[in-house]
Amino acid sequence: MKKLCAFIISFLLLKFSLILYSLTDPSCFWRIQDNEDNGGDLQSDCGFALITYEGPIEENFYSNLINFRIPERRYEFFWVMFFATDEINRNPYILPNMSLIFSLLTGMCEDTFGFLEKTYSPQNNSLHFINYYCGTQIICDVELTGPSWTTSLKLAIDSKCPKVFFGPFNPNLSDHDQFPYVYQVATKDTHLSHAMASLMLHFRWTWIGVVISYDVQGIQFLSDLREEMQRHGICLAFVNMIPETMQIYKTKAKIYDKQIMASSAKVVIIYGEMNSTLEVSFRRWVYLGAQRIWITTSQWDVITNKKDFSLDFFHGTVTFAHHNSDIAKFRNFVQTINTSKYPIDISYSMLGWNYFNCSISKNSNSKMDHFIFNSTAEWLALHKFDMALSEEGYNLYNAVYAVAHTYHELVLHKVESQQIEESKGVFNDCQQVASLLKTRVFTNPVGELVNMNHRENQCAEYDIFNIWNFPQGLGIKVKIGSYFPCLPQSQRLHISEDLEWATGGTSVPTSTCSVTCTAGFRKTHQKQTADCCFDCVHCPENEVSNDTADMEQCVRCPDNKYANLQQTHCLQRAISFLAYEDPLGMALGCMALCFSALTVLVLFTFVKYKDTPIVKANNCILSYILLIFLILCFLCSLLFIGYPNQATCLLQQTTFGIFFTGAVSTVLAKTITVVMAFKLTIPGNRMRGMLAAGAPKLVIPICILIQLVLCGIWLVTSPPFIDRDIQSEHGKTIIICNKGSVIAFHFVLGYLGFLALSSFTVAFLARNLPDRFNEAKFLTFSMLMFCSVWITFLPVYHSTRGKTMVVVEVFSMLASSTGLLGCIFIPKCYVILVRPDTNFLQKNKAKFHY
Repeated sequence: MKKLCAFIISFLLLKFSLILYSLTDPSCFWRIQDNEDNGGDLQSDCGFALITYEGPIEENFYSNLINFRIPERRYEFFWVMFFATDEINRNPYILPNMSLIFSLLTGMCEDTFGFLEKTYSPQNNSLHFINYYCGTQIICDVELTGPSWTTSLKLAIDSKCPKVFFGPFNPNLSDHDQFPYVYQVATKDTHLSHAMASLMLHFRWTWIGVVISYDVQGIQFLSDLREEMQRHGICLAFVNMIPETMQIYKTKAKIYDKQIMASSAKVVIIYGEMNSTLEVSFRRWVYLGAQRIWITTSQWDVITNKKDFSLDFFHGTVTFAHHNSDIAKFRNFVQTINTSKYPIDISYSMLGWNYFNCSISKNSNSKMDHFIFNSTAEWLALHKFDMALSEEGYNLYNAVYAVAHTYHELVLHKVESQQIEESKGVFNDCQQVASLLKTRVFTNPVGELVNMNHRENQCAEYDIFNIWNFPQGLGIKVKIGSYFPCLPQSQRLHISEDLEWATGGTSVPTSTCSVTCTAGFRKTHQKQTADCCFDCVHCPENEVSNDTADMEQCVRCPDNKYANLQQTHCLQRAISFLAYEDPLGMALGCMALCFSALTVLVLFTFVKYKDTPIVKANNCILSYILLIFLILCFLCSLLFIGYPNQATCLLQQTTFGIFFTGAVSTVLAKTITVVMAFKLTIPGNRMRGMLAAGAPKLVIPICILIQLVLCGIWLVTSPPFIDRDIQSEHGKTIIICNKGSVIAFHFVLGYLGFLALSSFTVAFLARNLPDRFNEAKFLTFSMLMFCSVWITFLPVYHSTRGKTMVVVEVFSMLASSTGLLGCIFIPKCYVILVRPDTNFLQKNKAKFHY
């Protein structure tokens, strides 16, 4: 034991001679002053020097060496050092017949003044340091520092002692030209931004806040993250870049507070180091009641204690950590460790920090008497110690093995070169130590390959954890998924299906600028806002948006389909037309047939009673022609009923135009005949001869010929065709005949109107001519009804759509035809059939027969 203590004393004298040789040394004063003002990083980080010793160590070696309060956040590192060195010392294949031990670097993991007070304490009779060291021999033992990179950066300046940084990978320490003796054991976060963006995309978090440290690494991370978020349509609600200097931070702290408290973003990404102004910001936000889902890295996965740093009580914290194999032996080591072998002060420190929030001092020992345990089982029951190593703890574990393998290789070189004049465990060539450390490739005890020369693993897997922080220091850390960057895009992210959040529910919390547009709606972006901020409006008519949320554009249904009332999907349209099976179609068809039959009966009656005065007085030939045209007019309406085809579409308007032209022109001929019969009474007059020769009858073919020309031009230029109307009735496709040329259709109607108006005018002028059987009045009324029907038809026809248009046209045809039949022939039939005595009485009194 005395030999070992002497060795340790010699090592410490060599290691810290540059710091302790003079209390007035500026570098020593700078470090002490920094710790006193709480402005530096040394007191919050840990530094270990690994030493080899020939032979076994005493059981209570560390209890005698480490006798100070250890900061709560760093006690895990001591357990890792205890476990790793013990495991290596038990391994006969690494450093056989030698022991690997560690010591603390000055001021690391403890208060600097506390270290100096113990060093120069009068009670410490076994160890007296002086403020100088005489000697030129240099010892190159590897130092392990972390988790803050700034500490390693400071210690690496003007130092040739090899150092292994076990904190998160930092590019500032990768410059081997500037820092040739600094190595990192952590894996570079090559795909961290990809993994975080994938997680946000999975949970549909599109409105995200970002808080980073305002340094090179933070800005690079923000750049990578912004690029990934833009690719996936995720928007930044705000970006807080926290300055590293406390003085600058204080001037902007309220701005940062207002920004995060006022933002509607419920998910915030944290990127930066703890023990910095970034952590101060979070302490403020917790006190202000900021309830957010924090997405961050493994160094922030603190399972909180009663008075320790707490991120949130809301939905917990989601952290990303490089996948590390579970060290089952470590869990057993901690659970079964004998506190008499390792410093019990660690237990004291943890208990004091958790329950008294005070430092251990000589005057407070009495308070701890009730918290002395015989084993760690009771101690762990009251402490929230996560026996699953943190990422920094796992890195430290690998760092210890990397150094052990380096020392083993150095010892082999010494044995092979027969350098037996000096101790095997003392190494003086720092360049050789650094060179061997850099090239170490080994498999650690849990089977993971560690390559110290290449830490940028392009396929590094991430584990995703959810930390629930509850009052009274209770905390749970649950693995909820993994991210595999080298798998196909759709297989990279794996999230547990039975994920439960800290609120006790399984529903995923939302973080969106706007409410998600559900099916049947589409997005309209708000002016001067991010793309994720939008309003939701209904899809236009006959357009749908399916179950996919936040659609930019609705999709129009095909012509044979229509949108349902919710406008979520397209339904098959029903085919519709004016069929005989429809009530309207059946009614109109029956009316057409009935009136046609009635007209046939009238014609039969007129033929039967052709010799009666009333039939002869009204020009029976023209009456026969008119009745035949009326029969055709009634029957042509049947072409508008039933399933349309190309033939019926061509015949509908042409037969309508020709037959009605024939009917109206016949009425015109009858009207002209009446006028000529009563006006041209001079014997021998040529006009009277024309009347006798049947000249008025020529009006009929001439008028029909003109209508034939108009219909021919219509059929040649723009003929009617079969059309599908999907606008008139919801959910139906109406099969109709499109007229082709609306202008031609109106020309046909206009020509009919001209003939009807001409007939009406002539009949109106002849209405008061004498004669018992003068039908001028009946012709006037028939033309008045005819014109009234078709004048009413035009506005009604153009205000309707679909089948209704066909119904209106058919009804107008039937109504106008019925008007002609009723006004002209019904009175005559009444006289012939009901009042035959009146017909015979006037037989011999008739003066004119026309």
